[in-house]
Amino acid sequence: MHFYNILPDMAKKKGNRILIGLECTETGKRTYVTQKNRMNTEKKLELKKYNPVLKKHTLHREVQKLK
Repeated sequence: MHFYNILPDMAKKKGNRILIGLECTETGKRTYVTQKNRMNTEKKLELKKYNPVLKKHTLHREVQKLK
């Protein structure tokens, strides 16, 4: 049995997709979590999403990177 077969996959390449939180610009609540490709999208993500509190579509911006 080889030594490298016993160890977990610690040396694998880290993926380009990361989890981010989206915050509503009008209420300030974080209601959505999505993924983005860090290589293709360097700017902060902005999407129009539905806000259940206001019951309408509002602009949501990327605010934090999640694990």
